[in-house]
Amino acid sequence: MPQTKRNADIVLEPIVRSLAMRQLDRVVNMVANKDVIVTFIGESGTGKEIFARRLHESSDRRRGPFVPINCAAIPEALFESELFGHEKGAFTGASERARGKIEAAAGGTLFLDELGDMPIGVQAKLLRFLENRRYMRVGGSTKITADIRLVTATHRPLEDEVKAGRFRPDLFYRIEGITLSVPPLRERVADIMPLVQQFVAHSCIKHGTKPPRLTRATTNALRSYAWPGNVRELRNVVQLLCLMRDGKSARVRDLPERMRTTPSAETSSPGSSSARQNASEVIEVRLDMPLSEAVDRILHSALVLERGNRSRAARRLSVGLRTMQRYIARTRDLAIEPADD
Repeated sequence: MPQTKRNADIVLEPIVRSLAMRQLDRVVNMVANKDVIVTFIGESGTGKEIFARRLHESSDRRRGPFVPINCAAIPEALFESELFGHEKGAFTGASERARGKIEAAAGGTLFLDELGDMPIGVQAKLLRFLENRRYMRVGGSTKITADIRLVTATHRPLEDEVKAGRFRPDLFYRIEGITLSVPPLRERVADIMPLVQQFVAHSCIKHGTKPPRLTRATTNALRSYAWPGNVRELRNVVQLLCLMRDGKSARVRDLPERMRTTPSAETSSPGSSSARQNASEVIEVRLDMPLSEAVDRILHSALVLERGNRSRAARRLSVGLRTMQRYIARTRDLAIEPADD
C-alpha cells in the first residue's frame, strides 16, 4: 500500500473496490489534467479530501504542493488572512509578513473543503482572484500572481446555499465545472473490509500494536452497520479495536454500543435466520457489474445460507469444492469465516 508521510501521519490511498468508487476513480483520472475546477460533493466523512489529493497526484501538477483548507474551521475574522496572507502590521498581532494558502499552493493545487462555509465577504475576493489570478495580501498594495488549480468540496449542494443567500451566485457560476459525487459508505459495502485492513495497518504502525483478530460476527457487524459518520467513523472504530484488543480477538461486544444494539449487528452471524433470509432473497447483481464481483456476491451468499459450510455451499451452487475454496482464499478478508465442514 503506497504511503507518504504528512505531519508524522500516513496519507491513506483511496479504496476503490466497489463499483461506485471504481467509476469515481476512473472519472478522477480522466479529468486530472483538464483545466477545469472540480467539486466533490458528499456527506461528511466520505473521503472527499482523499479523492481531491488523488486528483492532484494524477495531474501534471503532482510535483507541486497540495494545500488543503477547511473553510468551516477558520474564524471569519481570520479567513482573508489565511487565504491571501498579510503584511507586517496589517492588524493587531501581525508582527511579521505571512504567506496565505494561495501563495503556498503556487504551482500546485488549492483544495477548499466545505466551500459553502466560506464567509460571503471573502467569496467576493476569491472571485476576483479567479478572474485575473492576481491578489493582494491583507494590508498590502502589491499585486501578486499565483498559478494554482482550484479543487473544492461540499457536503451540501451549493445551489441550495445560493438560494439561501449564503453563497454568491456569481462565484457559483464561476466555479461551476465538473461535480463528482462521493457516495456514503453504506452504499459501498464492498469497500468496508478493505478499508478496515488499511486502517488496521495504519493504526498498528502509529500506535505500535498488533492487529486484532476479527471474529466473523464482528466482520458481519462492520459490514452491516449503516455508518452515519462514513469512513471517518469506521477509521475511529478500527483504531479503538486496535488499541483495546492488541493482537487479541475482537468480538461484537468490543464494538461501540451503538453498533452492538443495531439489529443488523445482533443478527448478522452467518447462521442467523435473518442473515440467511436476506442472502436468499436479495443478491444485488447488475448488468454493468464486473463478472468477478457478481460471482463473489453469489458465492458469499451461498456461504451465508449454509452457515459457512463450504461443502454444502458448493453443492447448492453446483460448483466444485475447490472453486469454493479458491473463492474463500481470495476473499478471506471480505467473506465470512467459514465453519468447519
